[in-house]
This record gives sequence, structure tokens and C-alpha cells, in this order.
Amino acid sequence: MQNEQNNYDVVIKGNVVLPTEVLYDASLAVKDGKIVGIFKEDIKVRGKENIDAHGHYVLPGAIDAHVHCYSSLDEGFTTASRSAAAGGVTTIIEMPYDATGMVCTEELFLQKKERLDKETIVDMAMLATIQKKKGLDQIPLMAKAGACGFKVSMFNTDSFRFPRIDDGELYEAFHKFAETGCPVGVHAETDEIVQKFIEKYREEGDDPRSHCWSRPKISESTAALKVMEMAHWSGVKLHIYHCTFPHIFELVNYYRSKGTRVTAETCTHYLAFDENDMLSLKAKGKINPPLRSRNDREELWKQMSLGMIDIVTSDHAPWLIERKTHPNIFDNASGTPGVETLLPYLYSEGVAKGRITILQLAKLLSEKPASIFGLDYCKGTIEKGKDADFVIIDPKANWIIDEKNLHSSARWSPYHGMKMQGRITHTLVRGNVVYNGMVVGQPGEGKFVPAKHRVLESKCENLLV
Repeated sequence: MQNEQNNYDVVIKGNVVLPTEVLYDASLAVKDGKIVGIFKEDIKVRGKENIDAHGHYVLPGAIDAHVHCYSSLDEGFTTASRSAAAGGVTTIIEMPYDATGMVCTEELFLQKKERLDKETIVDMAMLATIQKKKGLDQIPLMAKAGACGFKVSMFNTDSFRFPRIDDGELYEAFHKFAETGCPVGVHAETDEIVQKFIEKYREEGDDPRSHCWSRPKISESTAALKVMEMAHWSGVKLHIYHCTFPHIFELVNYYRSKGTRVTAETCTHYLAFDENDMLSLKAKGKINPPLRSRNDREELWKQMSLGMIDIVTSDHAPWLIERKTHPNIFDNASGTPGVETLLPYLYSEGVAKGRITILQLAKLLSEKPASIFGLDYCKGTIEKGKDADFVIIDPKANWIIDEKNLHSSARWSPYHGMKMQGRITHTLVRGNVVYNGMVVGQPGEGKFVPAKHRVLESKCENLLV
């Protein structure tokens, strides 16, 4: 054992959260960025670097599957990844809708990947998208380049960078996505309903809750039903983003019971706030789809405890405060910073309060997102041979979220002032400490993570990356 332990780069001792159990006072050994040993408490090992996490949880690094690094050009890869490192997120899944335009061709995808490799502190995977009425030929090229999936919208957020894809085009594209094995994620809101109700409530925009009223639940459920029908008949692997109320997950579980390949997520803000919080949050709470009722929020927690929710994400969209101060709610940008508060909030409000277990937390934030987006060959669980991505949490530490201490360019947070139990002490990406109470990782230390998806159609076997 003496010779073997001298070969380890890093050894961490603590309560190690595995997929099916917690090993208390266990040791993790890391070599060349990979997990090479998981030792029970009675086996003593040491490495060149040793981290004593006695009494602390050692979790697989979180994977935030819904991050917009470039919706606001003030953010970018480095700032977003600095926030991620401080929040225990070791892998970001980056959205394809940038202020400069959509990532919808192989050339644009490769250009963004090259920039990512130079600027990120944590690891990142990337989604791609498609243009309206053209560009389906780019789907296999972007899949082969390592895209972890595709993102499309049923709502016309922005005709230039975030357009609605019409139903016929969408169904045709679903068949193309299915051939690659990549999932397609959908922003599910029925455009016609939302546009009609925005027109109806715009004059009431001095009441911030009118944003919620302008996007009624039926606009979300009708869109979700439509894309699940498309997925059912096309065979594509479907993921539904930012689901806001329990009925959506009931529908998802129904379709899944019929063999449809569908997963769905909710976000921390739908677990933390309801539409009445808009009176105090104002535009800081403006998110698409919107905050729902208090009862919806409570029921989402129950569904999560029952395993009905696949993953939780942040939908990190950090606008500067200038985009959140207009008196009419409809004239403000939609979105909120959240990658840094995703794991702390879910641990504090979920695990520490007994709503979910520590094993469920690891599944929601690590194992399942890795599986959905084709990263589970190297990410998502603490197992020998996988990347040494860890987050260490002191479960006894109490603290208060202070937006001034967060790392996003937004410099504000809807979670400001919340009392948290459980504090992150370390974040490691492939065995490198990127956060130890302060962000110590440097741009370029993170890397692009290509996806590996199983291709269902034999004619597309050459697309397996």
C-alpha cells in the first residue's frame, strides 16, 4: 500500500456520496484527473495533496444543465464559470442562444468551443440549435462535433437569437435529432397564447404579477403535450426545460409510461418563490415561464421527493440590474442569475430540511443530467475511472447569501438575504481545486466535454462521438 499511495495526486477523506450509499470516513484517491480508488474508513491512504473533509459530504460535482453564458455579453465563459466553481458546479451545459446570434452551424459551434477551451474555469458541454426553415443538414455535423444535445423554442423570445420553430419544422427536425442519438430540449410555451395574453395584460404592467398572468399554465401544458406527441411518434429523446407546475410532470410520467423517451426539469426559482413574491422581487423575479402559485411550489417539492422530477437546473441568465428596473414589468429582460446558488439552495432547503435525501440530491444535480446529455461516460457519479469532479459541503455551517459576494456579472440575486445551512468548502474539477473558500481556478483550466450518445439508427453509426 505504501508504494501505491505515493502515486496518488490527491486524496480526500470524508463522507463520500456514491450512487446508492454514503461511505462515511472514506477516502477518495485521484490520479491524472481520474478517480482511481474509493477506500473504506479502515484503509489509510495519502497522496501528494490531502484534503481532510472529516464530517463533511463529498458529492459528485454538480452539473448545471441550463446555463446562458452569453445572453448577456457582460457575463461570458470566465465569469459564469467562476460563479459555477464557487457554487460547486463542475460542469456547465451551455445554451446556444447568444446575444450575438444562435449557435446553429458546425462552424459556429467549433468557434465557440475554441473560445470555451481558453476561457472557462470549470468543464463545459455545449448545446446547439437550428435556424428557422433551413439548416437541418447541420444537425449531424454539430452532433459529430460533440454537441450534447439541441435546444429549440416554441415561443418567439427573439426572432434573431431565440426564435420560435414552427410545428411542421419542429416535427421534421425531431426525426433528424433522433438519428443522432442526441436529446432535443424544448422551451415549451405556446406562442399564440402568450402573445395574446401579453397584449391583454400589458397595460397592467405596473403590477409585476401581470407577467405571471400573461403566461397562463395552459400555455405551458399545451406546448408540453404537443412536443411529447412529436417525441412519441418520432422516437426522439426529448427533454422539457424549466417546468413550473406539477401537472407537467404528471403528463411527463404518463408519456414515459407509454414508452416515450422524455425527461423534464424544474429550476430552483420555482422551488423558492411564487407569483406573490413578484411584489417584492419585481423584475428580478421575471422569468419565462413565470413563477406559479405557492401550492405549485410545495407540490414540486413533493414530486421531487417521489422521484417524479428528473433534474433541477438554474436557468442562469444574469442580466445587469439596468435591464431589471423598468416600472412596466413587460419592458424588462427575463431571467435571473443562479448557477452559484443552485447547489447551496437545494442542499439547504432540500437535504437539510428533510425534503430530499443526500442521494436524491446527487442524482438530481449530477447523475441524471450526465445521463440525459451523454456525459455519463466521464461525469455524474463518484466511480473509479470517472473524472475527479467533487464538491465538499460542511453540513453544519450556517450562512446568509449576500449578493455582493457572488461572482456573476449581474451583482444581484433573488436569493439575497436567504439563510442557508450547509456550505461549500471545496470544488474540484478533474482533481484540481478551483474553489477553496475563494475561486482559485484559472481560465483555461476547464475544458470542453464532448457528448457520447448511443445512436439508434444504424445508418447514423458514424455520428457516434
